[in-house]
Amino acid sequence: MVEDYFRQYGLITVFAAIAMVVPISMLLMSWMATKIKVRPRRPTPVKLETYECGYGPVGGQWTFNARYYTFALLFVIFDVETVFLYPWASEFGVLSAQFGVFALLEVAVFGVILGIGWGYAWRKRALEWR
Repeated sequence: MVEDYFRQYGLITVFAAIAMVVPISMLLMSWMATKIKVRPRRPTPVKLETYECGYGPVGGQWTFNARYYTFALLFVIFDVETVFLYPWASEFGVLSAQFGVFALLEVAVFGVILGIGWGYAWRKRALEWR
């Protein structure tokens, strides 16, 4: 009984340990490289400036810029659309045999709702990378 417990959860424990050891060791190696002067640390005002995807920073260091989060949220929404449509499309033959036109109408309603959301985001210029 105890052997089954270790066999089942031993692999999870090993992966959890690796998941903790790898990032901690990378941080420690980076810190040690700075301390023993393996890599130089020469901060300049340009290097310390906030970086925003190739553009000059808007506002100060702690200014909240919602456009990146809006773009990411829209990506997640349309990505979830694909997650919901893929199983439906792969089983369409079985669904159409069982549910007939109802399955097609349900996905059409889903597509219309997503189209309305896409149109709203387009009209609000949320899909443009400013």
